[in-house]
Amino acid sequence: MPHTKNPTPETPTPTSQRRRRVRLAAVAGVGALVLTALVAGPAHADHPEVSLTGSDFEIDTNANLKVDDATPPSLDWASVEENRQPDLASGSGDDSFGQGSKEDTEVPTVVDGSIPPNKSDLKNFGTYLEEADGGDFLHLFWHRVQDPSGTTNMDFEFNQSETISGNDVTPDRTEGDILIQYDLAQGGTNPQLFVAYWLTDADFDGTAVTKADCVAANAFPCWGLRADLTAAGDATGSINTTDIPAADSDGLAPLVPAGQVVSARTFGEATVDFSAIVGDDECVSFGSAYLKSRSSDSFTAAMKDFIAPADVDLTNCAKVIIHKQTDPDGATTSFDYTTALVTQDDGTDPSFSLSDDGTQEYDNVFFGSDLTVTESAPPSGWSLIGIDCSASVGVTPSSTDLVTGTVTFDLDDADDVLECTYTNQAKGTIVVEKVTSERFGAFDFTSGSLPDTAFTLTTTAAGAAGKDANTYANLTPGTYDVAETVPTYWNLTSATCDDGSDPASIDLAAGETVTCTFVNAPEKGSIKIVKTRKHAAGGSGDQPHADVTFKVTGGGLSQGIVVTTNAQGIACVPDLVVSGLAGNYTVTETVPSGYVALSTNPQTAAVAESAADCSNTPAGATKTFANMPLTNITVSVDSQVPGGTFSSIECDATIEAPDTDPDVSLSDQLDDPSVTIQGLQPGTYSCVVVIDP
Repeated sequence: MPHTKNPTPETPTPTSQRRRRVRLAAVAGVGALVLTALVAGPAHADHPEVSLTGSDFEIDTNANLKVDDATPPSLDWASVEENRQPDLASGSGDDSFGQGSKEDTEVPTVVDGSIPPNKSDLKNFGTYLEEADGGDFLHLFWHRVQDPSGTTNMDFEFNQSETISGNDVTPDRTEGDILIQYDLAQGGTNPQLFVAYWLTDADFDGTAVTKADCVAANAFPCWGLRADLTAAGDATGSINTTDIPAADSDGLAPLVPAGQVVSARTFGEATVDFSAIVGDDECVSFGSAYLKSRSSDSFTAAMKDFIAPADVDLTNCAKVIIHKQTDPDGATTSFDYTTALVTQDDGTDPSFSLSDDGTQEYDNVFFGSDLTVTESAPPSGWSLIGIDCSASVGVTPSSTDLVTGTVTFDLDDADDVLECTYTNQAKGTIVVEKVTSERFGAFDFTSGSLPDTAFTLTTTAAGAAGKDANTYANLTPGTYDVAETVPTYWNLTSATCDDGSDPASIDLAAGETVTCTFVNAPEKGSIKIVKTRKHAAGGSGDQPHADVTFKVTGGGLSQGIVVTTNAQGIACVPDLVVSGLAGNYTVTETVPSGYVALSTNPQTAAVAESAADCSNTPAGATKTFANMPLTNITVSVDSQVPGGTFSSIECDATIEAPDTDPDVSLSDQLDDPSVTIQGLQPGTYSCVVVIDP
């Protein structure tokens, strides 16, 4: 049969505004809790129950372990996997509490020995946490050997600490540990359930308490703030009033030999509204539970048998775990996160930061809908490339948004774990460098993938000192390209990237900086100088003229280049930047003594790309220089009789003698005249000599 569900609990308010219901009632000294009692679910016509409203678990009026309802959802011990813990075998080897240990004894003494027949000799206990739409419900059962006479009390203790106390069996008690009392007064069949909390001092979860709040000891530490769960409608329970056949006992009774049963009044079960005892404002987690018995209504009565603690996992909160990964690994950059969570420790909306391989875990997140974890805008140079929540348990995000970095999800189960890994990738940088080995200039580039599809780099001098570069940062890792449009009069001598990539396919990894350098050299050519002369001894026509010096200037040459013709009358001037970049050059001959230049001197040369050995020097850079040898003529008069005659000499050639005018007769000279004419090119010259007696 279906049970009536309670409405879904509201989203918790901030911690300062929330209180545990049971605790407040007890602190206020209210005799009966000021809560509306939960009405037991309706019973099937032939199967009466006292189950709590909102729970699907059957608490039968005559307790048993099997599902009796024909209409699901229905649960009972035989249909769930509870935490079940058996006791040591009855007899002298059974352990128990001794030396007068009471409930308030912080470290009870553990002894061995048989349990008297009039005491509850325990066999098993079990716990199961049901997470239903109407809330969380803690189910308990106990199982004992026989039905003792007199008053019987079962106490379930739930501990938060995993540290074992001095008796090497039970855990250390921590403030807030819970004791649920299952009382059967005077051998009755109607249990009454109470809860008490372990108090260590006058402050309990921010609430002032006094020693008067202790159940019995009137001294801290103690069990205190005792509240009647049954009266509040926050718990219900029953025991078996008839035998339970072995086949229906879920293993509590052996099947062999036949006829075994769980005897009447040896099995009891209960349901407790878990939120009522732990509150909906605090995350609590209990790691162990154990069962003990008292044979008196008095809380100060000595305890006897117990079943050693069993591991349990009882909590009213879920987990959120966020991992951080970076590409490349090992980055120290910090990434910030904000959340829309409610946690016990941090209140609302905790925030945090993570770097690579970091983890932020909240194991105290209250249930809620549309909860979020958001990575803030990544730092410069980073992008969010993945959010993987596949490791989550019981949680499927309703949305995962890479653009906003937000995961949206619901938590409604204590086993829910949202576990997500955020992966951030470092962006890369590409640097395009332009270097000219000589001179300088402007160079155009194109790309199909860089932010600039076309750009120009201009060098200002040769080498690294005059280089130009563009830097492209914040690039998503991938493949990029860049190419140079080689200008006229330049040659691209190398195009390399420092990571080994081809500039046409640059493989940019996360966080990498790749520098691609394009080196250009100007086109080069040569000037060929051809030097000839007239030389009678060598034969007729032009003869090669060796050892003649020329100087090449202009074209950006700072000092000029001096060359000398070889035996063939040739001088080659290689490795000259073409005139298209450098301008024209000037070739100037140093005319040798005794010669006169027959050709223009100097001459202008326009250098085009050509071989360095002048094997294919174009006409514009091939320069021919021709020289003519010069002759000196001397005409003199020598009178045999000193002063005997006067003579004059007149020649039609230029006379270069410094004291003679070629246009004036020398007849006025008193002595014998002599005329020398220097630097005459080949030709016919006449001189008239007049002797005057």
